[in-house]
Amino acid sequence: MTDIHTTGTYHLGDLSVSRLGYGAMQLAGKGVFGPPRDRAEAIAVLREAVDSGVDHIDTSDFYGPHITNQIIREALHPYPDRLVIVTKVGAVRGADASWNPAFSREDLTRAVHDNLENLGLETLPVVNLRAMFDVHGPADGSIAAPLAVLAELQAKGLIRHIGLSNVTPAQIAEGRGIAEIVCVQNQYNLAHRGDDALIDDLAAAGTAYVPFFPLGGFSPLQSATLTAVAADLSATPMQVALAWLLARAPNILLIPGTSSRPHLRENLAAAHLTLSADTLARLDAIATAG
Repeated sequence: MTDIHTTGTYHLGDLSVSRLGYGAMQLAGKGVFGPPRDRAEAIAVLREAVDSGVDHIDTSDFYGPHITNQIIREALHPYPDRLVIVTKVGAVRGADASWNPAFSREDLTRAVHDNLENLGLETLPVVNLRAMFDVHGPADGSIAAPLAVLAELQAKGLIRHIGLSNVTPAQIAEGRGIAEIVCVQNQYNLAHRGDDALIDDLAAAGTAYVPFFPLGGFSPLQSATLTAVAADLSATPMQVALAWLLARAPNILLIPGTSSRPHLRENLAAAHLTLSADTLARLDAIATAG
């Protein structure tokens, strides 16, 4: 069994987690909507992840909606003391599977309580506010009002720590004036490198950076260089992409997702992949070429 603890740990506030975690988004149905094709396999994936040492699971009650959190509870509750579940609020799903902003006080309060209920928790370890000014990426807009609502819920003991998702550096700065921000979750991978400077700034501040779509998301990474490097290392391209992220900065926490146990094992095995300086330089050039 892979020992993922070789990747080291990082902190989310006063919580320490292994740098290689698990993202639960793919446990829902197609398009992150409706039930999974194989609920038993989804439960088995979660249990094997935790048995393999995963202590950081990323989720949201708008995955499904509700379904992913309900599966997590069925698979893992009562939770191990070391397990940190990180969820997100700020969006709701339409009947047509659309992703819609949900930033009002009522929306956010309901979302926190829904997460608590469906996960079977009294306090959510970490809640990320997902900015929805543009569903496809960070965009300008004030997060002060919705973040203030989360800070109030934190003061009531419903939330332990607060993070931000899909945000700009200006929004992070604004957020820090309202609450301690323990993590930032944005899209970032070998080919999508827009947050390079931000990652370094967050590392200097001791703040975790959690890249979503670390393997490209709905459009998997495609690169001749990545394929060639993987062949040289007798690894898969996705393992190399994950290993590159682990090498990129010490504050990066990974949450690759999957709905199958073989793919889970493949992802976790990236913990043992070492990339030389020359290999890292070849991989860094992918973004330049793109």
